[in-house]
Amino acid sequence: MDHEIEPGARISIDGLARQLQVSPTPVREALARLESAQLVTKEPLRGYRATALLTRDELTDLYQFRLLIEPWAARCAAERATARDRRQLRHEMSTTQLPRSRSYEAYKALAAHDTRLHVLIAELSGSERVRQAFERTHCHMHIFRLGYHRQIGAETLAEHERIVDAIVRGDPAGAERAMREHLETSCHQRLVPLYDAAGQGTG
Repeated sequence: MDHEIEPGARISIDGLARQLQVSPTPVREALARLESAQLVTKEPLRGYRATALLTRDELTDLYQFRLLIEPWAARCAAERATARDRRQLRHEMSTTQLPRSRSYEAYKALAAHDTRLHVLIAELSGSERVRQAFERTHCHMHIFRLGYHRQIGAETLAEHERIVDAIVRGDPAGAERAMREHLETSCHQRLVPLYDAAGQGTG
């Protein structure tokens, strides 16, 4: 996640086992779990590689998918949320803090919150298929790998607050609008500029 193993780099099971001072078996088991999370890929007869970072095209495609399902999910959550659901949402926001440094460890908690909140809203939509489709993308892991160290915590949390406030108020149109604005801002104002700054095209 923090590029200590570079994106696309080959992963040596024996080398990792020596580095971690364990046998190769737990390393293989860990890599199998990482493969299911799409953080490593297995090549026949060649072993594992760390998954490459999302290209700009892949990023925009992912956000197009999210824009299809998540504003709808937020609207449905606002229509359906029970008192218990509203407490869950408030608890999630109240237990999340801004990162205090630019380190991976500091931003890891923010990434975990981001995942939990979006999954919770998908669950509250009442559609199990939507929740499963969203979780299968592992989108927050891949987005986090692009630029976890960027100073985006305050903006993200403020946008999350607006989404949660609308759901808790029982405002379907407001929840849908707040989620759409959050996703569009995240993509076009925070993430796409990373590619522009690096001079990367759409490949």
